[in-house]
Amino acid sequence: MRMSPHPAPADVPAEATPERASRRALVTAAVGGAGAAAVLPAVAPDRAEAASYRPRRHRGTPLLGAADRHLVTRFSYGLTPGLTRAVRGAGGGRRWFERQLQAGQTDAATRALASWWPSLHYSPQKLWQRNIDEVEGGWEVMADYQRWLLLRRITTTRPVHELMTEFWMNHLNVPVHADAVFGYRFDYDRVVRARALGRFSELLKAAITHPAMGMYLSNAVSTKHHPNENLGRELLELHTVGRGNHYDEDDVKSSARILTGYRVDMWRTWEARYRPEDHWTGPVKVMGFEHRNADPDGRRVAEAYLDYLAHHPRTAQRIARKLAVKFVRDDPPQALVDTLARTYLRHDTAIVPVLRALVASRAFKASAGDKVRDPVEDLVATYRALGVRVTRPTRPVENPAAVAILWQSDSIGAVPHDWPRPDGAPIDNDSWSSPARLLASMDVHFTMSGRWWPNKGIAYREPVDWLPAPAVRFDVLVDHLCQQLLGRRSTSALLKACCQAARVGPATRIDREHGVVKWEFPRVLSTILDSPAHLTR
Repeated sequence: MRMSPHPAPADVPAEATPERASRRALVTAAVGGAGAAAVLPAVAPDRAEAASYRPRRHRGTPLLGAADRHLVTRFSYGLTPGLTRAVRGAGGGRRWFERQLQAGQTDAATRALASWWPSLHYSPQKLWQRNIDEVEGGWEVMADYQRWLLLRRITTTRPVHELMTEFWMNHLNVPVHADAVFGYRFDYDRVVRARALGRFSELLKAAITHPAMGMYLSNAVSTKHHPNENLGRELLELHTVGRGNHYDEDDVKSSARILTGYRVDMWRTWEARYRPEDHWTGPVKVMGFEHRNADPDGRRVAEAYLDYLAHHPRTAQRIARKLAVKFVRDDPPQALVDTLARTYLRHDTAIVPVLRALVASRAFKASAGDKVRDPVEDLVATYRALGVRVTRPTRPVENPAAVAILWQSDSIGAVPHDWPRPDGAPIDNDSWSSPARLLASMDVHFTMSGRWWPNKGIAYREPVDWLPAPAVRFDVLVDHLCQQLLGRRSTSALLKACCQAARVGPATRIDREHGVVKWEFPRVLSTILDSPAHLTR
């Protein structure tokens, strides 16, 4: 790790003077309590030491109250000063949330991104031809799609809609690198995105019959002579009622037969259309759903079947529990799940009333800090917190930062919609809480705080730009940085960790010529970003 070229100031705390504090020790100090015990044994400071790290307050712009901060943090990709102003301008967190739920809004902040990668808008036929001509591989198109998603999440002004689009694409997972789906995967995003705050019944019909889903789970090649059971099985097991809920192999076979006819001319024209001559006809029965299924055009029976599954009480329970795990905590109270399921059914599978009931619940209000950010959420929140701006490529895919952002996400442990199995990526804390993931996140926080990588095609704030005044006490500076990066005040633990990182005392006067600004600022910023306040949502 890079060492500072200047000696330690005289007012460095005693425990930091012998040598630079390790990143591990800094995280321990920043975490405190039970979190610290998971890293190193906690050592209780004496009263004099505790008093020396009493935070000072910077009088910045007004912050959100705890309840509003919790709501906005849980339903966004990271609180920023700009988002704080938007929430306050809306009249508080609940009013902001209601505006976010309104249909028909445009996301002006992300509109320009659509032109950054023109290949995303090409037809499946053109993408395939470019692939076989070795002009642009399908995997390259999908990597650009993932970068587009990351930049959308960094810049969006409609985070609730963006989060729900992500949630449903994970629930109805079509991996971006699944065989052959690159021609239709961006359109699949469009279809899910348009219905992310609508009715699940309509979303389910559109997603299950989409060519991308059909190719991924083999329904695109399923015929009446050789029905493929992949999609029919996963539809029951993962997308709706859930595994083990009173269906058997005969139900799975009928499920597959109902879905025959939705074909894609794979490896040739890539045309997607419904072919009545490929639809299996005859009586079908899946749990409580029965149909004569006599018409070669089976689209009506498929829609009726999907509508039945969407309205099934077990589907309501499954969707309700998954929303509660994502937005409340890993072990949501059954009473909350029951309330959300009833709301879902009472409103004809509409999602917005369920989200309203969720945020109004006691369980949600009591769950602040209970959800760990997954690697993608961490990276996006870090870009947002640092206020960096990725510049538009002069030519497609020639912005080094736009390329690097996907590598960064992969280095932490996950990239958007790359989970290879149909069950979608985990949304629980344990899956994303390993020591290896924490160290990888710390590395990204540090390299970005130092403006070292990515360092082209991106605009960072200079260290002097973070100073709230020409000269300021270090403890006041830390409070200002906490407000900017976390949307909250500093704590004794964070102040102590920052003092150790910068090798200064709380009362040290900092100006643009001070060594903290010249050499140590990346360590101060990354210490705050390594804290639980940033790593949780």
